[in-house]
Amino acid sequence: MPDLLSLVTDLRRPRLLVRAARAGLADYSRSRDLGRVMRTAEAPGPDRALTALLAEEERVEATRRAGDASYSFVRHIDLLIAMMAETRLLPRPGAA
Repeated sequence: MPDLLSLVTDLRRPRLLVRAARAGLADYSRSRDLGRVMRTAEAPGPDRALTALLAEEERVEATRRAGDASYSFVRHIDLLIAMMAETRLLPRPGAA
């Protein structure tokens, strides 16, 4: 399994998207929002959720970069918020 924390911290996205996601993080509720963002009935564990969120965010980022009219900045920000929140739930290396 790839190091999910490194994958998230190595992402480079426009500053405005990241700032919007950080602002939305305060209102994020895993029980309320994760299922909606992932479009699933049940929320998986943080590692599985983050893997799926990374894949979907990559797809949305490719749509943004292509200039495709189907790009949704709201969806992109929702994904980034969920990714940031799930990252906080991952076990930290060296933590007992």
